[in-house]
Amino acid sequence: MKKEIKKTTEKYLTEKKFGIFENRFDKFEDRFDVSMRAVAKSFADNAEVTEAILAQLKNTNEISAIILKEIRAIHEDNKYFRESISSLNTDGFSYDKRISGLDVRVEKLESKK
Repeated sequence: MKKEIKKTTEKYLTEKKFGIFENRFDKFEDRFDVSMRAVAKSFADNAEVTEAILAQLKNTNEISAIILKEIRAIHEDNKYFRESISSLNTDGFSYDKRISGLDVRVEKLESKK
């Protein structure tokens, strides 16, 4: 005796089968629409976030430019101060030399007496 295998699927697409596929496709289409709306919303949110970040970067760049100007001004002031002190220091050394020279002369004069 041969055992016959029963087919669980029909050979042709019937109206019932087509209805099942159509329902599945409609459900997929609905989920796809919801997902695409979520993606579009996230892009819109990202655009707002990007604009906010760009505004902050612009403010940061402006602040950095102001800080850089201040640093340059301080640097120039310090440079001028160092140059001024340097000349005073040189003058002080020359005065010290003159004074020590005068001390030597005074000692020589006193030793001659």
